[in-house]
Amino acid sequence: MNSLLTAKGIETYCPLNKVRKKWSDRVKMVEEPLFKSYVFVHVAESDHTPVRMTNGVLNYVYWNGKPAIIKEREIDTIKKFLNDYENVQAIAAPLAPRQKVRIETGLLMNTEGIVNKILHNKVEVLIESLGYVLVATLDKKNVQPV
Repeated sequence: MNSLLTAKGIETYCPLNKVRKKWSDRVKMVEEPLFKSYVFVHVAESDHTPVRMTNGVLNYVYWNGKPAIIKEREIDTIKKFLNDYENVQAIAAPLAPRQKVRIETGLLMNTEGIVNKILHNKVEVLIESLGYVLVATLDKKNVQPV
């Protein structure tokens, strides 16, 4: 479907997660979509119909009654997570009070985000527009409230 949209001149992004898969004779790194059945498109409102008319497209993801609009910084956060970590999980986020934090050291140094919770060494960074949380293992001492 990605290629069908691209052929129409529509900018697309399908986040691919690096996952280790084990078979009986080997272990191999494979790429799987992070958000099953999702492809992000960058279109003007006037271009919504050509996307919907593409084979394989069911509809837009709706958030609060409208097609979800993902901020560029949120796409950048997804790309950074997928570039820096393997086996990233996308978990549907419950609506709850959120805390803004800054990562002090490591690969994501000086990155600010909205964190759902920190448990042991796992940090859950909320991608607000989608209602998903990206989970990566990070030493909690490297995350400070803003």
